[in-house]
Amino acid sequence: MKLNDLPTTGTWTLARRAERMNPSVIREILKVTEKPGIISLAGGLPSPKTFPVSAFAEASAAVLANDGPAALQYAASEGYAPLRQAIADFLPWDVDADQVLITTGSQQALDLIAKVLIDEGSRVLVETPTYLGALQAFTPMEPTVVSVASDDEGVLVDDLKAKVGAGADKARFLYVLPNFQNPTGRTMSDARRAELVKAAAELNLPLVEDNPYGDLWFDNPPPAPLTARNPDGCIYMGSFSKVLAPGLRLGFVVAPKAVYPKLLQAKQAADLHTPGYNQRLVAEVMKGNFLDRHVPTIRALYKQQCEAMLAALTKEMQGLDVHWNRPDGGMFLWVRLPHSMSAVELLPKAVERNVAFVPGAAFYADNADQRTLRLSFVTSSVEQIATGIAALAGAIKDQLAAQAKG
Repeated sequence: MKLNDLPTTGTWTLARRAERMNPSVIREILKVTEKPGIISLAGGLPSPKTFPVSAFAEASAAVLANDGPAALQYAASEGYAPLRQAIADFLPWDVDADQVLITTGSQQALDLIAKVLIDEGSRVLVETPTYLGALQAFTPMEPTVVSVASDDEGVLVDDLKAKVGAGADKARFLYVLPNFQNPTGRTMSDARRAELVKAAAELNLPLVEDNPYGDLWFDNPPPAPLTARNPDGCIYMGSFSKVLAPGLRLGFVVAPKAVYPKLLQAKQAADLHTPGYNQRLVAEVMKGNFLDRHVPTIRALYKQQCEAMLAALTKEMQGLDVHWNRPDGGMFLWVRLPHSMSAVELLPKAVERNVAFVPGAAFYADNADQRTLRLSFVTSSVEQIATGIAALAGAIKDQLAAQAKG
């Protein structure tokens, strides 16, 4: 029998979790930005200007010369021991290197946490709005995701208490981004952090703290992490994507000893280990306090670009009933459009004017605010930001005119 004579197999039975997987709205929008001439204020991509290429070239030569065979070999699932120790030493509370698990980007950390902590129907609490990538990681595990009301200072603790549940329906954890949050750019105040950690401890509610942007402050560092206030009640996630390079796909988890072994087993099943070569590169680059010299250059660049966007919004949005916040760091700011306007409907008009953004609805677990949108200020030049915001204002005026006619 020849291969072509075999009967065709046309039925593939997908797992139920596969049906719950959805494409990233942001990734789909990024395809639009590949069109020539589009100014993208959409993607959360770090500026390539911040990538320390020469430092990595030197580190690569050193790693291959001094430790090449080991760097190219299979390795421990926990991660490269010197890098784990460097991370433990870098964090602002007492961390044992044995609590540090190296992951293939912090997105993998979210996936591992979901696998270990979520069952079908488990209640999971998130901020309003929250990081889209977290919702994508949690959803295949079939949880019940519940949004906790939030304001400019972060999670509203009274609403958290009302939604934590009880018994079999008690929430497994609250997922929270306290620093320069994606998508809103807001930072949780010190007072709110203290209130949240106290309430979570009293409720016996674990916290999953995601902190990819915490080092990207403009003028003053953010308050101490939630995990620093209650290490045994929190899982902490960090990333090298925003301070070094996202292409390395290097993140980490700091977990209590009660949870760490299962996260490690999930990691082993997922990919055995994060590339040892990449881990050694970062460990080499981190020597000599490199981050202390490098990260301030990122802060200065992003502050300049953020101020350019705020100035452009102030200039172009006069009289349009458009509102936005003023982030203290990070990569994003949050915009609310005039009443009855949808950011999803606005996007095509913006693209016609050669500017793109991310509609905010994608970042809500439920009851999405259709008027919201996220702007990123880090990958465009000051001139592009000015042009892009002017184009966005033009699209808003077009939409308002169309609504007036309709």
